[in-house]
Amino acid sequence: MILPIVAYGDPVLKRKSTYVSHDYKELDTLISNMWETMYQANGVGLAAPQIGLNLRLFIVDATPFADDPQFAEESGIREFKKVFINARIDEEFGNKWSFNEGCLSIPEIREDVYRHESIRVTWCDEHFNEHTAEFSGIRARIIQHEYDHTEGILFTDRLSPLRKRLIRGKLDNILKGKVTCNYKIRFYKT
Repeated sequence: MILPIVAYGDPVLKRKSTYVSHDYKELDTLISNMWETMYQANGVGLAAPQIGLNLRLFIVDATPFADDPQFAEESGIREFKKVFINARIDEEFGNKWSFNEGCLSIPEIREDVYRHESIRVTWCDEHFNEHTAEFSGIRARIIQHEYDHTEGILFTDRLSPLRKRLIRGKLDNILKGKVTCNYKIRFYKT
């Protein structure tokens, strides 16, 4: 089932998420719905807060970057499709690099965001098997972006004060519901 994506302005996007328990009801259905929602919206990641759930759960699929010449040298992109439950970034390392990011919850806005090149993360998969691994490049970036959602951080929070002022009007348009999306979106009503 395709779920509506929560738009900028909804308080759930600014809350630190709670841990997912082993006995969370209908977890498989939720994850399946998240995949369907993300693909329908042409995303590469989706976090539970983006569908209105205050849970430490996100999904990523870097496949769309596999044919991008900028990332052609990175191995494993085509196969990088994962579920992250109760993820924790243990370490960020390497140089920070800039990439033009967008977000399904913040339509029509893209900005350059600096993030660490590599991370070490611990998480549980959809079967609650625990993993720890290091990721670099675009895979690390996607994870950091989605992990931020579970911490109540949006990519716009990582912009300089000047950039934030320059996009204020576009953010206000989202708050007013004055954006066009090719996917289901739910605007916050104050």
